[in-house]
Amino acid sequence: MSKSPVHLLVIANFAKPGVREQVDRLRPWFAQRVAEVSVASVGEAVGSAADTAELCVVLGGDGTLLWAARALAARGVPLLGVNMGKLGFLADYSVEHMQKHFDDVVGGRIAPTERMMLSVRVGDGGEARFCSPAANDAAICAGEPFRMIDLDVQQGEHCVAEYFGDGLVVSTPAGSTAYNMSAGGPILEPTLDAVAITPIAPHSLSQRPIVVRSDPPIRITASRINEGTALIVDGQVPVPLRAGDVVEIHRHDQPMRIVPHPGHSFFSTLANKLQWGRSPHRSG
Repeated sequence: MSKSPVHLLVIANFAKPGVREQVDRLRPWFAQRVAEVSVASVGEAVGSAADTAELCVVLGGDGTLLWAARALAARGVPLLGVNMGKLGFLADYSVEHMQKHFDDVVGGRIAPTERMMLSVRVGDGGEARFCSPAANDAAICAGEPFRMIDLDVQQGEHCVAEYFGDGLVVSTPAGSTAYNMSAGGPILEPTLDAVAITPIAPHSLSQRPIVVRSDPPIRITASRINEGTALIVDGQVPVPLRAGDVVEIHRHDQPMRIVPHPGHSFFSTLANKLQWGRSPHRSG
């Protein structure tokens, strides 16, 4: 068997049952097929391996893949997600299917698709005190003592709305099936160049979700918030907010590149994972 010259990076969530055993089993299998194999654990620095990696296999679940997408955001490394968690919406491969299609992936016969990411910045008008990419969403949640909060939203020079409620979710198309959907927001086809702005429990019948283009930047001013109000990136990175803070969100320079499962479409995944579009009159 001839090897591909690809440098493969494996990012694994070793906290999940069975992941360490799979990595130990797969590492020699990968080594027979690619020139170099590096392994990193989720939550740790990926180091210099990320600089030369040409493909990243992510072993864990959707949360692990989101972490990997942020860690590799500046490099544009294609991500192949292997689901060893629960839902597996983004991490769409099983171990068996990954092995079946791996040679086609490294041989370029299965091309990655691009999914827009966000760049999130928090500041008070001066230098930013927090910056991060986001693959799924940036959510502002009211927090303790759980009173409603006021958020003023602008895009470019235009006022979008003043939201009064429990918070706000700004979602990428890829993330529209996560917190955004749970909050009543729309599902977006994942290759769209757009974002969904979805209020969380708004105290108004007129404040509904809206889909806008990904530029110019969205600016959210925390006009009145609680002591526990926080920005949460991808459901994983919390950032405490202060009154007067401005959260600026715009399209990231690099997209997330996902290796699609050749046997699954977006709509079949919606139906199989989330029961979307299923008729209540049809069983099975």
